[in-house]
Amino acid sequence: MTTTLITGANRGLGHEVARRLIEAGQKVWIAARDAEMGRKAADRLGADFVQLDVTDNASVEAAAETLRAQAGHLDILINNAGILGEVTAPEDMTADRIRHVYETNVFGLVRVTHAFLPLLRTATAPSVINITSGLGSFTLTQDPERIESQYPLAAYGSSKSAVTMLTMQYAKTIPDVRFNAVDPGQTATEFTGGLGHGVEEGAEAAVRVATLGPDTPTGTVTDRTGVLPW
Repeated sequence: MTTTLITGANRGLGHEVARRLIEAGQKVWIAARDAEMGRKAADRLGADFVQLDVTDNASVEAAAETLRAQAGHLDILINNAGILGEVTAPEDMTADRIRHVYETNVFGLVRVTHAFLPLLRTATAPSVINITSGLGSFTLTQDPERIESQYPLAAYGSSKSAVTMLTMQYAKTIPDVRFNAVDPGQTATEFTGGLGHGVEEGAEAAVRVATLGPDTPTGTVTDRTGVLPW
């Protein structure tokens, strides 16, 4: 059975991806910073739970040890945890405001990937799926026909540009693990203030890549309709 860990999966997009993958027959571990909310979500879905704060080294290492002891391997890691940060005009952005967003969206992804890579390498066809965003796309943020061009989110957008590039660098240099980035698009969750399409649509890209099995490619960036321009 495929064992999958999803960070930030106690609600929203991560929760829906977990539900869909359990439905597809995978054994899913929900990782969340808030233990109470995470356990409730896991119980609701029939998943396992591990406490994990992506901004804390000790928490991430402890979570990796828990899965090593209880699961023995990890087939798929989905780096979903992320924050929007303050919606501040770029001219008013400070280093501290950007750092706060990067700590979760970028450094957290690196921290989790590094900690779980040894466990992934014990699987037959290991895969890492990173949740990115069209708000980090140079092409889409300059296209007036796209909604991504309407939001001047310097911290969040640039953090997702970093997520995409990190995914490409991992894919180029770690051939024994497949690395791909997916964009859920603007999805109506608490994260977006309820704007956008439903979580069912938002989850499609991640679920598709997570269920490809041995046919999973590496080094791709897609949304639910196909290749995402960068």
